[in-house]
Amino acid sequence: MASESNPSQTPTPKPDPCKTLGRKLLINHSEFVRLIISSLYSLGYHRAASSLELESGIPLDFPEYNSLLFHVLSGRWNDCIFTIDSISNLDDRIRSAAAFLIWREHFLELLGSGDGLLPAIDVLRKRISPLELDGRRLHGLARAMVSLEGVVTMENRIRRRIGLLLDLVEVLPPWFRIPCGRLEQLVEAAVTKQMESCMYHNTPEEASLYEDHECSLEHIPCKCSQTLYDHRNEVWFVQFSNSGEYLASSSSDCTAIIWKVKEDDSLFLKYTLEGHAKPVSIIAWSPDDSMLLTCGNEEVLKLWDVDTGNCRHTFNSSVKRVINSCAWFPDSRKIVCGSINPDNRIYTCDLEGNELEVWEGERMPKISDLAVTPDGHRLISICSNREIWIREFPRGKEWVIPEEHSITSLSLSRDGKFLIVNLNSEEIHLWNVIDVSSIPDTFRGHKQKMYVIRSCFGGSNCLFIASGSEDSQIYIWQRHSSVPIQVLSGHSMTVNCVSWNPMRPHMLASASDDRTIRIWMANKRPRKN
Repeated sequence: MASESNPSQTPTPKPDPCKTLGRKLLINHSEFVRLIISSLYSLGYHRAASSLELESGIPLDFPEYNSLLFHVLSGRWNDCIFTIDSISNLDDRIRSAAAFLIWREHFLELLGSGDGLLPAIDVLRKRISPLELDGRRLHGLARAMVSLEGVVTMENRIRRRIGLLLDLVEVLPPWFRIPCGRLEQLVEAAVTKQMESCMYHNTPEEASLYEDHECSLEHIPCKCSQTLYDHRNEVWFVQFSNSGEYLASSSSDCTAIIWKVKEDDSLFLKYTLEGHAKPVSIIAWSPDDSMLLTCGNEEVLKLWDVDTGNCRHTFNSSVKRVINSCAWFPDSRKIVCGSINPDNRIYTCDLEGNELEVWEGERMPKISDLAVTPDGHRLISICSNREIWIREFPRGKEWVIPEEHSITSLSLSRDGKFLIVNLNSEEIHLWNVIDVSSIPDTFRGHKQKMYVIRSCFGGSNCLFIASGSEDSQIYIWQRHSSVPIQVLSGHSMTVNCVSWNPMRPHMLASASDDRTIRIWMANKRPRKN
């Protein structure tokens, strides 16, 4: 009777390099297994990775890599070159680049050995020069012979050789040595692609790997959860703080209000800021949320302390300069202002009102809105109603983006890479701040002919745009679609301004001529940890 075979002695089947996986058969079986083995090692599961190598018959590292590892650490330079030459289907430029790295290390080690000047010159002349590389590399090595800069000593030789091996891996094709974290990178790219293609993606939660990512319209603010009635006249401006813990509003009743956002997403009045003699049309939170700026039509600029509700400073009270726009620099210590009376000018100042830098003159256009990018490197302003002016700090390049219709407002994305402007042609244009030559995306659907309407970026990763409208509604677009995905009704008059909570993407605020502020919430909210 034949004896039963011992499973532990069963030879491992040789992998089929042509075998493919997946419903579309796009995944190479051997590559996939190698990625899993590499991931297991990087996660610290060494026994599992080793077992998979043994059972699959697919090694993590090819013999050429193991040979190169041994020869590099041993300083066997000719054997290193032989190993590189043994790799099939390798581009000549890659072979040349790898050979340069190897011979350069040999050259520098010879220089560091004390009596290796002549052998080093021989390596430079016979091994490196024939490679026909950039002449600057040869000159750099020649300078090393004179200054001994970059030579390899005995103390750092092993560290240098390990660095050489890593450099060779970077030069050689990816299959030669799988990049660290490659499987995780592929999975993350797939998840990111699903999120980017999701029309309603608006959740900061980690995506599950067990199912395809998909959000619904219920993740977008859609229902009014609270109406705030504390202003006595039209509400013109509303803005959440950078932390999302506060909301500020301003009104034609000459006041501004600071609201506190509670843990349960409800808001209560914290302070009413009184002191302006005329309507307040602009508010701006300091980046650290400790201060608030307010200004208005033919009004002065005031700085408020958020903790106490007290006015810390009134700017230009003696000059009677009319400031109609303002913005903060990222350090919360400097601001920029735009004034239209008694002259058109832009200037920066500290929190005591001391002017630091001024742009003025007869040719200076009227400034209607301002913003500073989060890195503090660019000033963006709306000039003469039909131009977007971008200036680098300090006093760098300038760009002018012309619009065909009057611009009523400006809003900047949190990363400072994009801006949107509302036009009285009933369009919103999205511009790339980094590439001003690009064609803007256009969003339509809202109504705007007569009044200043303000829009905003919002949602997870600023993937959405929201705007008020003269038809008393709020319009929401996904940035990749010009058609609104959501229209919110509830106000009875023009919606002047909207603000999306930067830390609670399920929360949106709107300000209206009907004297109210409405808070809008999504039906589905992120889970709390």
